[in-house]
Amino acid sequence: MVGQAYDTKNSISATNPTKKVGLSPDSIINLDQGDPTIFESYWRKMGDKCTTKISGTDCMSYFSDVGNLCWFLEPQLSDAIKGLHRTVCNAVTEDRYMVVGTGSTQLFQAALYALSSPSGNESISVVCAAPYYSSYKEETEFLQSGLYKWAGDASAFDKDGPYIEVVTSPNNPDGAIREAVVNREEGKLIHDLAYYWPQYTPITCPADYDIMLFTFSKSTGHAGSRIGWALVKDKVVARKMTKFIEVSSIGVSKESQLRAAKILGVLIENCKHFGTADSNSFFGYSQGLMTKRWEKLRDVVKNSQIFSLPKYPKEWCNFTGKYTESHPGFAWLKCKEETDFEILLRSQKILTRGGERFGVGRQYVRISLLSQEEAFNLFLERLSAIKGQGIISDENPL
Repeated sequence: MVGQAYDTKNSISATNPTKKVGLSPDSIINLDQGDPTIFESYWRKMGDKCTTKISGTDCMSYFSDVGNLCWFLEPQLSDAIKGLHRTVCNAVTEDRYMVVGTGSTQLFQAALYALSSPSGNESISVVCAAPYYSSYKEETEFLQSGLYKWAGDASAFDKDGPYIEVVTSPNNPDGAIREAVVNREEGKLIHDLAYYWPQYTPITCPADYDIMLFTFSKSTGHAGSRIGWALVKDKVVARKMTKFIEVSSIGVSKESQLRAAKILGVLIENCKHFGTADSNSFFGYSQGLMTKRWEKLRDVVKNSQIFSLPKYPKEWCNFTGKYTESHPGFAWLKCKEETDFEILLRSQKILTRGGERFGVGRQYVRISLLSQEEAFNLFLERLSAIKGQGIISDENPL
């Protein structure tokens, strides 16, 4: 299962395939992928407020808004996204073209296509500063396109000529706030802002870049709807991105767009009372969850003496109106001993993603903090049992 922790005996109820069964002490905990099931509890409290009714005659046409550059973008979703960014103040939407995609993964591919020159004699290099999101390399190389090619760590990139740099901020995997590294005139930038939301990091200013990618999955937790959006300054680039999605999937599911619009509308409405006694704000609720998880994890790491985590400065958040520090969706955990940390954790039935996938060493792992509570607590219990030099306590043997 993607991003959740269940073994074959304790995975899904045979009589009810949507009902998750509790973990056993020897269950495998899959914290490799960032499946944001942590937020289910909030949306369950919303009950029918987010229910979307779609009849058999709805959504039959390919077209949503023929007068829009992105002709398959539902107007309700466009309005909801703009309203959300105005509420959170995390991105400039004025004088931008909006392109909707099947998650930000499709939009990343569309942006690479749009920024590459089809008449060029050589593939344009795509770089990102390490540690970089592990899927960038795979997504860039998957189509084996002659337009672009993966060139690795932006900090080590010294080739002349045009290039595309991906700037992920907050960064996946380490949660750091990033800026471009190469900084040359012939460079083109893609800003991946999937985690620039109040539950993960202080919102210090509205992001204002040429291409900004966001995703429904990380903003609200609704990964299964597969909705992402790009805010693009240049009309030509936005048109090329739209063309890529048109050719690859003939648009984006209207049902998913309408559901996303409904949920975002509820989120915006609940944000109006943020900080008050009767507040039911999603961002307040989710920020509290992430803060508690990071506090528990830091306590375990502090007591271990063999692990370390990044430290994040407190910054003023324009959304919350107070100083806060980052609580990323992933923990970038380092083992101070010389070991393959991913294999060590796997011996404790904890599945993570090793540092080499992110362009760094094997002593690092990325751990999802977005799982459900039971898996997270069992992870902390097993991490606490690791005593150093690969030795595991008697209470939790190999």
